[in-house]
Amino acid sequence: MNKPIVDILIPTYRPGQEFEELLLGLLKQTYPVRNILIVNTNASLWDSRFEQIVPNLYVDHVEQRQFDHGGTRAAMADSSDADLLLFMTQDAIPADEMLVEHLVMQFSLPQVKAAYARQLPKAGCSILEAYTRGFNYPPESDIKDYGDLPKLGLKTFFCSNVCAMYDRKVYEELGGFVSHTIFNEDMIYAAGLIEAGYSIAYAADAQVYHSHNYGCIAQLKRNFDLGVSQAQYPEIFEKYPSEGEGIRMVKQTAAYVCRIHRPWLLASLFFQSGFKYLGYLLGKHYQRLPRVVIRHCTMNKNWWKFPSKKRRKKYNNQR
Repeated sequence: MNKPIVDILIPTYRPGQEFEELLLGLLKQTYPVRNILIVNTNASLWDSRFEQIVPNLYVDHVEQRQFDHGGTRAAMADSSDADLLLFMTQDAIPADEMLVEHLVMQFSLPQVKAAYARQLPKAGCSILEAYTRGFNYPPESDIKDYGDLPKLGLKTFFCSNVCAMYDRKVYEELGGFVSHTIFNEDMIYAAGLIEAGYSIAYAADAQVYHSHNYGCIAQLKRNFDLGVSQAQYPEIFEKYPSEGEGIRMVKQTAAYVCRIHRPWLLASLFFQSGFKYLGYLLGKHYQRLPRVVIRHCTMNKNWWKFPSKKRRKKYNNQR
């Protein structure tokens, strides 16, 4: 039996040292990768030496006004005929040479049509962020399907395009990523996948280094965009609310910092959590906000400059 063909697809913007580390990590993979396809925003910010590092790297450039988290990735998927599509972000660095192989292995189960990797904290990651990574990406692998919805709720649909692999044929059958979304294109697609009767694998052995030391304002902006994406797809996100999972994470993080005798971190935890929740609430009600408030709250200002971006494609519920 022939091995599935894998292409890796990575949107980039101002790629730098971390992107170079990512490419070097991909060169060491035990599983063969056919092509690495890049869509880079703003050609003037691209360094041609990246194409010298990896011989099978192909890059297309787009203007900033053309980029959309869903639409850009959908266009990238359309350009590949590989059996499996591995989407990554430019700051996700493979932890070892088995990343691709561990993800491909998940598709040996016929019901699995998507798989995502574990995200490990980078060196210099804050204690709070490191614990959050462990909360969202535990050391135990898992397979989620429609039957998990009563227990896991919205988390059943969790899948991160920081490092996620998809079966291309099923991806095309379900309509792929939504064309216009400020955020969450991976989870929106995963909801359709689960409701169509397929499964999503969390492969804890497939690992990348990926974390951010966001401050309070950055947390507010990121969660504002998260709230916007959820408000645009109420048929997914209102049916399975996520606030309870956030509260559980805050409680567990608070217990952890006390357990490691760092109680002074509680202030940072509660401030950050408050800013996250404020941003999320504002995003959920973005349609009631003046444009000037939206511009100050969003992490993706350019997305709001082009009204056509806000026309949402109908969510493809196959069940």
